[in-house]
Amino acid sequence: MDTRFKIIRLLSDGQFHSGEELAERFDVSRAAIWKHLTHIRDQMEIKLFAVRGRGYKLAEPLELLDEALIRDGLSDRASGLMDQLEILDQIASTNSYLMDKQAQEGSASGHVCIAEQQTAGRGRRGREWVSPCGSNIYLSIGWHYGMGLADLSGLSLAAGIAVARSLEAVGIDQVGLKWPNDVLWQDRKLAGLLLEVSGEHAGPSRVVMGLGLNTRMSDSQGQAIDQPWIDLASLPGGENISRNCLVSTLLENLLSTLSRFESEGLSPEIDEWRRLDLYHGKAVTLQMGNRRIEGVHKGIDAAGALLLEHQGATRPYHGGEVSLRPVG
Repeated sequence: MDTRFKIIRLLSDGQFHSGEELAERFDVSRAAIWKHLTHIRDQMEIKLFAVRGRGYKLAEPLELLDEALIRDGLSDRASGLMDQLEILDQIASTNSYLMDKQAQEGSASGHVCIAEQQTAGRGRRGREWVSPCGSNIYLSIGWHYGMGLADLSGLSLAAGIAVARSLEAVGIDQVGLKWPNDVLWQDRKLAGLLLEVSGEHAGPSRVVMGLGLNTRMSDSQGQAIDQPWIDLASLPGGENISRNCLVSTLLENLLSTLSRFESEGLSPEIDEWRRLDLYHGKAVTLQMGNRRIEGVHKGIDAAGALLLEHQGATRPYHGGEVSLRPVG
């Protein structure tokens, strides 16, 4: 573990620790400790209190990921579906990491990777996913399917339902979904999904499902986000939700969804999607590359395609390079 993360993990106990204590514990000079603390404060954007005679303390609570707590929160069934759980301090992208694992090692279904920080987190359409350290959830799951790529079209919607179900389970109300894979709270983005697939047209296929969920993020950390956003800590009942408990709940629902999808597809979830769909019946703009189509959102079809009424006709539109925004 990097020394900076060792320091962060120690300071996460909420107590003051002197520079002398830190230097002795990690067998480095006090000057090196000061350099690490400066990096933590300035580059990792973790606020610190420094008090003469007492030492250093985190300015805000920080619950770091704990494998034992996450595993304890899982049912036997979910534990059985999870092949491997990796918790990393820092990584470029959890999705890229698992995609490389699939390509190089053929990792099994249920390989889970969670990180405290991403340095190159990605959202849909190549957008940056803002990924500050020790807050939010950056989680990816790898899965193998016997079906072909076209049969996976509804998986991102099913995964979005699983995330919404998880948030409701920990007490968050008014969660909704925006096609194809955004989780919103009162029209502000709370979480997003990125599914990356590879394989043969007729099967088999491999999926990496990535989730980014805002749990606690400052305005300065969120400056790079190009749409309205919100974090759990700002929601009624959201401030005191355990990050590890939330990860367990997410894994419980997502692993079950990924496991069921090959045999059941999206069909059992369509009514749940309709309950959570925030844009159904509304005038929207659909962006497909350089093409913009204005119409009325009419829900989804059995494969998860968006049904858009345009100029008197209703047609399905599939995912990929598609964005959906309210007209006006």
